[in-house]
Amino acid sequence: MSRLQVVSGKGGTGKTTVAASLALALATEGKRTLLVEVEGRQGIAQLFETQALPYEERKIAVAPGGGEVYALAIDPELALLDYLQLFYKLGSAGRALKKLGAIDFATTVAPGLRDVLLTGKACEAVRRKDKSGRFAYDYVVMDAPPTGRITRFLNVNDEVAGLAKIGPIHNQAQAVMRVLKSPETAVHLVTLLEEMPVQETADGIAELRAAKLPVGRIVVNMVRPAVLDQAALELAHTTPRTAIAKSLSAAGLGGARRGGLAERLVDPLLRQAEEYAERFALEREQRAVLTEQQLPLHELPLLAEGMDLAGLYELAKELRTQGIS
Repeated sequence: MSRLQVVSGKGGTGKTTVAASLALALATEGKRTLLVEVEGRQGIAQLFETQALPYEERKIAVAPGGGEVYALAIDPELALLDYLQLFYKLGSAGRALKKLGAIDFATTVAPGLRDVLLTGKACEAVRRKDKSGRFAYDYVVMDAPPTGRITRFLNVNDEVAGLAKIGPIHNQAQAVMRVLKSPETAVHLVTLLEEMPVQETADGIAELRAAKLPVGRIVVNMVRPAVLDQAALELAHTTPRTAIAKSLSAAGLGGARRGGLAERLVDPLLRQAEEYAERFALEREQRAVLTEQQLPLHELPLLAEGMDLAGLYELAKELRTQGIS
């Protein structure tokens, strides 16, 4: 069985970017990775600067070493048609139901069924083999719903309990859960070094563990570079203003006497140092909370140039450097 890597995170943390970077990182050295989108936002297509993804697996990138990244945007309505054909052989009758709006109705009023279809399609790719008997993909990476919904989304057995106690839907849910709870699956959480996303990450980890779903790693995204360390911050706080002004003057930034350019720069610099010290302390506190989760912790830098295809490759390289493989 291929390895399933599920990526979740609070909105705004860049979970789709991390999922895409992870898919690239895992595809190096000749491996094949499938990147799956389940929320219908076409975020993967935007990141890889390609056309909107259809409901089919399409190669979207080549990784270093000749590996390949494929992508799939799962449409729940089309997935339900596949399901009806597979288990009930409806064929054209299923397409007729779609025209009547029954398919959309079913996936809307029964969110548990929708989750079974979305997770089921990804799990089918995990189990699929080619004609030679090899698994079609080495890894399947799922860009999953946000942390607040991830446990309910993955715990499809509970979701379909009210829909079917026996039969194909029940059997499909059990098959999905066997994949999701296998040692080959890991759920990774993406966060920022900010209080709300860190707390949601901690809560999500607790919920996943309570549901006996396999938690993998924590990825801290968009980490800003360290400008000053603790010693430098303390020095800035304790150094007299006159000494700072003289240092600035010695560096060629004007006069140190009152009214001189160097002297006028002191207060703005001290304000910036104070703001940085507050952020430094907050980020240190949040790192401590994440460390308490006792999971592998990775950090990805904030890219000054913004996120584009080159940035994805840069983040993928960083993940590989940090031992994600």
